[in-house]
Amino acid sequence: MSVTHSGVGSWPGQDIAATVRLTLGELPDGAYLPELPARGPGTEMIGRTLGTLTELGADLQPSGWRLVEGRSLAQRRARAALRDDLDILAEQAQGFTGPLRVTLTGPLTLAAAVELPRGGAALGDAGATRDLRDALAEASVDLITDVTRVVPGAAVGLQWDEPLLGAVRAGTVRTASGLRRLPSWGSQEVIAHLRPLLDRVTAAGLDRARTLVHSCARGIGIDDLVAAGVGGVGIDIDTLTRPDLDALAGLLEGGRTVHLGVAPTTVPDVVPSADVLARRALRVLRPLELGPAIADRVVLTPACGLAGWTVRPATALLRRLGSAAAIVEEELAR
Repeated sequence: MSVTHSGVGSWPGQDIAATVRLTLGELPDGAYLPELPARGPGTEMIGRTLGTLTELGADLQPSGWRLVEGRSLAQRRARAALRDDLDILAEQAQGFTGPLRVTLTGPLTLAAAVELPRGGAALGDAGATRDLRDALAEASVDLITDVTRVVPGAAVGLQWDEPLLGAVRAGTVRTASGLRRLPSWGSQEVIAHLRPLLDRVTAAGLDRARTLVHSCARGIGIDDLVAAGVGGVGIDIDTLTRPDLDALAGLLEGGRTVHLGVAPTTVPDVVPSADVLARRALRVLRPLELGPAIADRVVLTPACGLAGWTVRPATALLRRLGSAAAIVEEELAR
């Protein structure tokens, strides 16, 4: 049993082939297909996800992505970019065996970020929010199938990124006018909305243990994510409260995985030492008093994506996280 390390989602630069080689080489137990938003519209988190949807149309407007009738040129380009990424993944991952994670935007962030045809967040329309969730469920199954086909030796997992989950729960997503805020979502609403997504991908054959919801936000409701059926949760440790620590303990005791965002990312290109990263991880794990049994369910990561960084420091951070993981594993065994 060993503590491992991984990345989160976005990565700096525009060279997807070099980035895939890097992640496969540096993260043998935590490899993932990154997003490179510097390549332009359709390659960022929201655009990539909308490009996978076959049941809903979307277009890129000056205000952002908006639902429309039919597939737009921007959406088709986003889909083509992802196909190219999968082709490159197939080339670079020949003979690869081990975990391999792909990422999409989670359903609540998608509904909060994408506009209705006449403006305003789709989250303000129950039908549109449900349609986005269901379309995402089918797109998730399709993406898992595609990645399994091009990298047959991989144990494919799926990460849904939910940076706006805290805002949805807190009721801070604004209406089209900007003068009001949409109602907050309670625990029952969040659980009921996420559970069909989890059920759909597991019904298609994905091991529930290889599903993950990641969010850098405060107040994401870890217990609610567990109740919805996710196999793991990724968090920024600087957002944790005392109740969150109790929820993490329950999550780990229940056999689920936690991706601990121990490396701050808000100031680009600042790379803490491995000792500092390990201390930050142990500050969370030691009070849980769960010992070495949880080591294989702990993954050290950056707090959020690294798109705002430059490649060399980002690479150095991954390596420091690997060194920190070894320290944490040794300390947990004491």
